[in-house]
Amino acid sequence: MWTKYRILCTFVFLTVLVSGCVGPKEACKGFLGVSTKILEDGRQNALKKEFSCDLITCHNKVRAILKENKSYIYADNLEKDMLALYISEEDTTPVGIFLTDIDKGRTLVEITSPSIYGKELIAKIVFTGLTASLTAKPEKGQINATKKEEVGK
Repeated sequence: MWTKYRILCTFVFLTVLVSGCVGPKEACKGFLGVSTKILEDGRQNALKKEFSCDLITCHNKVRAILKENKSYIYADNLEKDMLALYISEEDTTPVGIFLTDIDKGRTLVEITSPSIYGKELIAKIVFTGLTASLTAKPEKGQINATKKEEVGK
């Protein structure tokens, strides 16, 4: 009897899993809490800002800002130029950061979340952090990468 019950439950579970509008891979990600679909779908409502840096530099700076802020990055998809994160280890509000290479030396940063609070909080942190790090002057003795000269001579 238990065997028939297990087979029936497995069949129903697999039927529901496969027959929905969400594929099995995305359904498993959703069940595990690491899906990025809701972030990708909400991209049209993202907070956006352009920065004067290349995509790789911008990506690395965003990761550093998030790490410093103690946000938990659960997906870093280089193919989609996207970071998916939780605001913190305690606050599991999902937030997505999309990076788009506009042209050489300019990157568009888009921040999306199903939570307005989460989107605005991370946007403030990332936009402020990127602005500060890109406008900061190098310390004496450091090489200025744009002019390739030593600062402070």
